[in-house]
Amino acid sequence: MNMQASSRSMVSQVSFDRRELGVILSLYGRMVAAGEWRDYGISCLSQCAVFSVFRRTAEHPLYRIEKHPALRNRQGMYMVINMDGQILKRGHDLAQVLRVIERKSLRVVD
Repeated sequence: MNMQASSRSMVSQVSFDRRELGVILSLYGRMVAAGEWRDYGISCLSQCAVFSVFRRTAEHPLYRIEKHPALRNRQGMYMVINMDGQILKRGHDLAQVLRVIERKSLRVVD
Protein backbone atom coordinates (compact mmCIF):
# COMPACT_ATOMS: atom_id res chain seq x y z
CA MET A 1 0.00 0.00 0.00
CA ASN A 2 2.85 2.38 0.79
CA MET A 3 4.42 1.57 -2.59
CA GLN A 4 1.21 2.55 -4.41
CA ALA A 5 1.04 5.89 -2.61
CA SER A 6 4.62 6.74 -3.58
CA SER A 7 4.05 5.74 -7.22
CA ARG A 8 0.90 7.92 -7.36
CA SER A 9 2.86 10.92 -6.08
CA MET A 10 5.53 10.37 -8.74
CA VAL A 11 2.93 10.18 -11.51
CA SER A 12 1.24 13.40 -10.37
CA GLN A 13 4.39 15.49 -10.99
CA VAL A 14 4.70 17.54 -14.17
CA SER A 15 8.09 17.46 -15.88
CA PHE A 16 9.78 18.45 -19.11
CA ASP A 17 10.27 15.62 -21.61
CA ARG A 18 13.52 14.95 -23.47
CA ARG A 19 12.56 17.05 -26.52
CA GLU A 20 11.53 20.03 -24.37
CA LEU A 21 14.74 19.86 -22.35
CA GLY A 22 16.74 19.70 -25.57
CA VAL A 23 15.16 22.96 -26.79
CA ILE A 24 15.65 24.68 -23.42
CA LEU A 25 19.23 23.47 -22.91
CA SER A 26 20.18 24.54 -26.44
CA LEU A 27 19.16 28.11 -25.59
CA TYR A 28 20.82 27.79 -22.18
CA GLY A 29 24.12 26.71 -23.77
CA ARG A 30 24.11 29.67 -26.16
CA MET A 31 23.41 32.10 -23.32
CA VAL A 32 26.14 30.60 -21.12
CA ALA A 33 28.62 30.88 -24.00
CA ALA A 34 27.62 34.55 -24.37
CA GLY A 35 28.27 35.11 -20.66
CA GLU A 36 24.64 36.01 -19.89
CA TRP A 37 23.62 33.02 -17.76
CA ARG A 38 25.54 30.92 -15.24
CA ASP A 39 23.19 28.55 -13.44
CA TYR A 40 19.78 26.91 -13.66
CA GLY A 41 17.32 24.98 -11.54
CA ILE A 42 14.49 22.61 -12.42
CA SER A 43 11.39 22.13 -10.29
CA CYS A 44 8.82 19.41 -11.00
CA LEU A 45 5.63 20.27 -9.13
CA SER A 46 2.14 18.79 -9.17
CA GLN A 47 0.64 21.53 -11.40
CA CYS A 48 3.65 22.68 -13.42
CA ALA A 49 7.32 22.21 -14.28
CA VAL A 50 9.69 25.18 -13.95
CA PHE A 51 13.13 25.76 -15.49
CA SER A 52 14.70 28.76 -13.72
CA VAL A 53 17.69 30.63 -15.17
CA PHE A 54 20.14 32.59 -13.02
CA ARG A 55 22.89 35.08 -13.74
CA ARG A 56 24.49 34.20 -10.38
CA THR A 57 23.66 31.28 -8.13
CA ALA A 58 22.52 33.25 -5.08
CA GLU A 59 19.94 35.53 -6.69
CA HIS A 60 16.40 35.44 -8.03
CA PRO A 61 15.94 33.83 -11.45
CA LEU A 62 16.24 36.08 -14.50
CA TYR A 63 13.64 33.99 -16.31
CA ARG A 64 11.32 31.12 -15.48
CA ILE A 65 10.27 28.81 -18.29
CA GLU A 66 7.09 27.10 -17.13
CA LYS A 67 5.02 24.21 -18.44
CA HIS A 68 1.37 24.08 -17.35
CA PRO A 69 -0.37 21.09 -19.00
CA ALA A 70 -3.77 22.26 -17.67
CA LEU A 71 -3.52 25.28 -20.02
CA ARG A 72 -2.82 23.12 -23.10
CA ASN A 73 -6.23 23.78 -24.68
CA ARG A 74 -6.39 27.45 -23.69
CA GLN A 75 -3.57 29.95 -24.17
CA GLY A 76 -0.84 27.30 -24.39
CA MET A 77 1.02 25.33 -21.78
CA TYR A 78 4.40 27.09 -22.10
CA MET A 79 5.25 30.51 -20.73
CA VAL A 80 8.30 32.67 -20.06
CA ILE A 81 8.20 34.87 -16.95
CA ASN A 82 10.78 37.55 -16.15
CA MET A 83 12.28 38.27 -12.73
CA ASP A 84 9.50 40.78 -11.94
CA GLY A 85 6.80 38.13 -12.46
CA GLN A 86 5.61 39.54 -15.78
CA ILE A 87 4.59 36.95 -18.40
CA LEU A 88 6.64 37.80 -21.49
CA LYS A 89 5.25 35.16 -23.83
CA ARG A 90 2.77 32.31 -23.70
CA GLY A 91 1.99 29.69 -26.32
CA HIS A 92 1.66 26.14 -27.59
CA ASP A 93 5.13 25.84 -29.20
CA LEU A 94 8.09 25.92 -26.80
CA ALA A 95 10.66 27.06 -29.38
CA GLN A 96 8.41 29.96 -30.41
CA VAL A 97 7.85 30.99 -26.78
CA LEU A 98 11.60 30.96 -26.06
CA ARG A 99 12.31 33.40 -28.90
CA VAL A 100 11.23 36.24 -26.61
CA ILE A 101 14.35 35.59 -24.50
CA GLU A 102 16.65 35.57 -27.51
CA ARG A 103 15.20 38.86 -28.76
CA LYS A 104 15.69 40.47 -25.34
CA SER A 105 19.34 39.36 -25.23
CA LEU A 106 20.20 40.89 -28.62
CA ARG A 107 21.91 44.24 -28.20
CA VAL A 108 22.76 46.93 -30.70
CA VAL A 109 26.51 47.53 -30.80
CA ASP A 110 27.94 50.79 -32.16
